[in-house]
Amino acid sequence: MPAKVIEVKAADDRRDVVHRAVQALAEGEIVAFPTETVYGLAVSALNSEAVHALRHAKGRPETNPFSLCVPGADTLWDYVPAATPLMCRLARRCWPGPVTLVMPCDEGSVVSRFCPEVQQAVSPSGLVGLRVPAHDLISEVMQFLPGPLALTSANRSGEPDAIHGKEVVERLGDRVGLILDDGKCRYGQPSSVVKVEANHFQMLRLGVVSESVLNHLSSYFVLFVCTGNTCRSPMAEVIMQKHLADKLGTTIDQLDQKGILVASAGIAAFPGGRAAPEAINILSGRGLDLAGHASQPLSDRLVEQADLILTMTSGHRDAILARWPEARDRVQTLSCDGRDIADPIGGSEDVYRQCLEQIESEIKLRVKDLDLENLLPT
Repeated sequence: MPAKVIEVKAADDRRDVVHRAVQALAEGEIVAFPTETVYGLAVSALNSEAVHALRHAKGRPETNPFSLCVPGADTLWDYVPAATPLMCRLARRCWPGPVTLVMPCDEGSVVSRFCPEVQQAVSPSGLVGLRVPAHDLISEVMQFLPGPLALTSANRSGEPDAIHGKEVVERLGDRVGLILDDGKCRYGQPSSVVKVEANHFQMLRLGVVSESVLNHLSSYFVLFVCTGNTCRSPMAEVIMQKHLADKLGTTIDQLDQKGILVASAGIAAFPGGRAAPEAINILSGRGLDLAGHASQPLSDRLVEQADLILTMTSGHRDAILARWPEARDRVQTLSCDGRDIADPIGGSEDVYRQCLEQIESEIKLRVKDLDLENLLPT
């Protein structure tokens, strides 16, 4: 029986498209979804018969598992209870997006509660591939589902990937229940598949995201925050870089190759402002360069990607948490005892020097406590 085909762009009501997809999945049908990479075939992972039908439609051997499509990075712990900092980092930075992360799903994982047939289909070796496609349609459908989707590319095994909806209709129109045709996929190539264990990752399949980009995304990222990003946080940024480089036996310029990034931003900063002359002079006297600093406002992207956000005052911390409450576990005051580091703006170089000394004393404690061996990718 031919599949029902919905031309997404021509649909009068987007909500009706979402509703029909949810209904089809609930009834055990195979649904072809557009994603940002290639078209995918999906069924409810809670329905063993649908998963079996998906394997039959795909013509895939049982040794080749399906990925699980999950709502977002905040569900990682449900599937990977022993997620390491690197796993959390990559999930937060890569999702939604064209990266499938393959990770161990130990006891306590949602996967362990699937029926044996589904467990075999998605995790035959104790690993599970998780994906959060960056396409609004599948994201909207996921909001109405009680569990994840078993997901695979919309093609027969060994055949080319489908990057146009019409290709899915031509090749699989009699094997699926519903095809959501949204034209051409944005990238037209598959997701990158990355295996992550402990603090090490391995590229299993090269796709949209290159290995060099993955190296950057896997880095441990420390972000300092003050108000204007012209004195306290830039000084902290450079001093942190210096102490981390010393601890790792490298130079500041080589820190990114060691897998660590340090930056700064301001809650009320204007983009492109220079560092305060007093701050530049003090650090220059210590052989450290702040002359090239350009201020930047704190943004959604910076907060989302930072592994550790250190604020100059409790007020800065509270302001961040009021806007980004999901970052609570990653935001702390620089001072371990919660004391504020006063703004030296308008003061003499001696005032700036005292401020720098306070910042450095706290940074020394932070660097000493950082377990870089387990935090940095290998």
